[in-house]
Amino acid sequence: GSAKNGWMGEDWRQPTDNIEYLLDKIVETIPAPHILEGTPQMLITSLDYSNYTGRIAIGRIHRGCLSEGMSVTIAHRDGTMEKTKIKEIHTFEGMGHVKTTQVECGDLCAIVGLEKFEIGDTICDSENPDPLPPIKIDEPTMSMLFTINNSPFFGREGKYCTSRQIEERLQKELQKNLALRVEKTDGFDSWIVYGRGVLHLSVLIETMRREGYELQVGQPQVVYKTIDGVKCEPIEEMTINTPEEFSSKLIDMVTRRRGEMVSMQTQGDRINIVFNIPSRGIIGFRTNALTASQGEAIIAHRFKDYEPYKGDIDHRLNGSMIALEDGTVYAYAIDKLQDRGRFFVSSQDKVYAGQIVGEHIHENDLVVNVSKAKQLTNVRASGTDEKAHIIPPVIFSLEEALEWIKEDEYVEVTPKSIRMRKVILDHLARKRAVRE
Repeated sequence: GSAKNGWMGEDWRQPTDNIEYLLDKIVETIPAPHILEGTPQMLITSLDYSNYTGRIAIGRIHRGCLSEGMSVTIAHRDGTMEKTKIKEIHTFEGMGHVKTTQVECGDLCAIVGLEKFEIGDTICDSENPDPLPPIKIDEPTMSMLFTINNSPFFGREGKYCTSRQIEERLQKELQKNLALRVEKTDGFDSWIVYGRGVLHLSVLIETMRREGYELQVGQPQVVYKTIDGVKCEPIEEMTINTPEEFSSKLIDMVTRRRGEMVSMQTQGDRINIVFNIPSRGIIGFRTNALTASQGEAIIAHRFKDYEPYKGDIDHRLNGSMIALEDGTVYAYAIDKLQDRGRFFVSSQDKVYAGQIVGEHIHENDLVVNVSKAKQLTNVRASGTDEKAHIIPPVIFSLEEALEWIKEDEYVEVTPKSIRMRKVILDHLARKRAVRE
């Protein structure tokens, strides 16, 4: 068959003009769903939120049927029961919802009008409630500091910038994102947000960014636990599928991050390697692994368990190049500094003092003046900057920026830009803080 040309047949040498053969085989091969008769049961497995109707319960009908206006009982995880009434029922069609009056066993649906429910609760019969076993919600393994944008560029690109607006958005996210936790810090303008990993938190940040929010986030931190008096950290099972010539390099990179190889299998000209690695060892690993494998490595990981602390891990070895003053980046200045490291900014970009403009080739941070223009005289032409041979800047995605920063750095996120900066912007104040 050919997906591109839209046909499927018994013999590839005899093309057809439809996919009826595939549909017939699906009906013949895959068994029909088993319909369970009896009182209704629906396990809530996901949540949604609407500004008009509030929280929405999503799940699959396990037994019986549910109808609009029906009186039901919500069986909570702790064993308590609460009677309520269904206002609306929606089924899923394509990318949207379609309102319906009744759903039967096996249907996926969204229930509107319920209150005080969580993932793992069961919607069941009002007279004879029979709850299903609740599903377990995984605990957060990573945390990140969220704070208002206090850089000199505050309010230039974002629509929602204040602490009140950011806090309202985080509280709204808690309504439908059960794996998320938000904890207020001592300051009035910052929060510790807990999630299931860098990707989980970066999806929230990217969503807020697209909605017009402007904020700053700190370096991802692992959530440690003390089990039987021993400090433990989250361990993940990571699988890497890579061409054979890159396997030794990737194994070395993982073991340097306290990873342990569990198995290795050859699949044609590629190798499938399974590791157990601390969650903090995965921070920043994906970018380096793709670079080392020339973009060929396929990486997947999932939480496994908490195990005793594995020891210190060296992450980024290079320091930052930091802008000395507010101003505009000039090609002349970058040209003179290219031997010091790679840059993250282009000519004519606006920068501020304390903003990270590049990565230093050495371990220490370096303060540079990227706003220095060439002094033109009557001898020189005004177009001399065009002769500077500038290497294109490195453009980070949100996930790459979060994995790149150190403890004393922030990622500034706005609807139009992703910048990195030092927590303390002033150069002299940073030096004093280091001495103290």
